[in-house]
Amino acid sequence: MVDVDAGVAVLTLNRPDHLNAYTAEMGTLLSRAYLECDGDDDVRAIVVTGAGRTFCAGADFSGGASPFDAPADDSTFSASPINPAAFELRKPVIAALNGHAIGIGLTIALQADMRIVADDAKYGVVQVRRGVIPDCMSHWTLAQLTTLGVAAEILLTGRTFSGAEAVALGIANRALPAEQVLDHAVQVARDIAVNVAPMSAALSKRLLWDSAINNYTPRQVASLETVLHQRVMGTADAREGVAAFLDRRPPLFTSRLSREWTPLPEP
Repeated sequence: MVDVDAGVAVLTLNRPDHLNAYTAEMGTLLSRAYLECDGDDDVRAIVVTGAGRTFCAGADFSGGASPFDAPADDSTFSASPINPAAFELRKPVIAALNGHAIGIGLTIALQADMRIVADDAKYGVVQVRRGVIPDCMSHWTLAQLTTLGVAAEILLTGRTFSGAEAVALGIANRALPAEQVLDHAVQVARDIAVNVAPMSAALSKRLLWDSAINNYTPRQVASLETVLHQRVMGTADAREGVAAFLDRRPPLFTSRLSREWTPLPEP
């Protein structure tokens, strides 16, 4: 389910009767929503949440066949079914984990830029306890978010932990009472939508994640920062950002990713 209001798209995993357990259809719909939001200039930030009291309880075992049975066609199977991943988008993505997020429910959220969690909910990458292995690039995302030792503990034990511990481990940005999680995430997203230039956010996000993906050196990052500064300095948004600050008013940014975006160059 997709709801766009005032520059913020809220994407809701909407199977509350099944605790939003993950299905292939859910993955397809989320992937499609990501693409549509990334191409929509009216969307400045994205929030992903779950309907009801759970974010996502993990893979759906309610059908006749186990989701961990051998696939009928190995050529179509992917352990990373969300395509594009949240970190591959140009818009900031905030995961509002309003309740439990287990297995793929958490590994999907690990691909977001920020995570707001419920302080007393349960979180865990439990796949090794089900006889399979973690998915959605979590061997990489967790190592980026935390230390290698913490990532190893989470992935190799498959244990669950609270939202408060998720913050302490560096996996989440903030833990709040469950009923406050979505409102806070939307508040952060709305602040981005109102006060952050779309092109600036897109360039900064891509540089942040591309630096991790490509293992850029500090000097390579410095080179790209210089090139990207030159891309935005003197633009209408740069002039408007300064004018709005001096006038003490909200900015009116006019950049449009749909027609102005070009990929980042090589360092």
